Amino acid sequence: MMKRKIVVAVTGASGSIYAKLLLDKLQQLQNQIEEVGIVMSDNAKQVWEFELDDAAHGNYPFKYYAKNDFMAPFASGSAKFDTMVVVPCSMGTMGRIASGVSDDLVTRAADVILKERRKLILVARDTPLNLIHIRNMATVTEAGGIICPAIPSYYSKPQTIEDLAMTVVNRVIDLIGLENDSYRWKGI
Repeated sequence: MMKRKIVVAVTGASGSIYAKLLLDKLQQLQNQIEEVGIVMSDNAKQVWEFELDDAAHGNYPFKYYAKNDFMAPFASGSAKFDTMVVVPCSMGTMGRIASGVSDDLVTRAADVILKERRKLILVARDTPLNLIHIRNMATVTEAGGIICPAIPSYYSKPQTIEDLAMTVVNRVIDLIGLENDSYRWKGI
């Protein structure tokens, strides 16, 4: 199996639990991963601390990059990062990605992933959606990105908030292409 080079971008949308659980899971699956680069907006850090009551967002064993660090390896296609996950993805970030606006490292890296025809996964976390959001989702999808709304599933009968959020994260892990033991639907 090819080891993955993954960018994880965390924006200021509500839903920090998804980012935390994804980073926890990537840490567990490190034998399948060559490299993980993390970029977080300032708002993402504040939302994480507020929603999760901890400031551990900077304690993962991955390399962190500042939101304006255009020298980060994944700001260029030649670094061969194969997957980018924006989790949670704010509608503002999605709009900038859909418009091709590369005004920070998150949007530049997404632009690179799309132009190189690699895997971009946006874990959209907003409701309700307006027509602008829907059109931006269509644009990103038409450009090759994957919209993975943070909509949990219930058929695994989750018992905690973490279990519920993990249903979304397990779907993201599958989309990345990593081997993962998780609940699989077997029918009734």
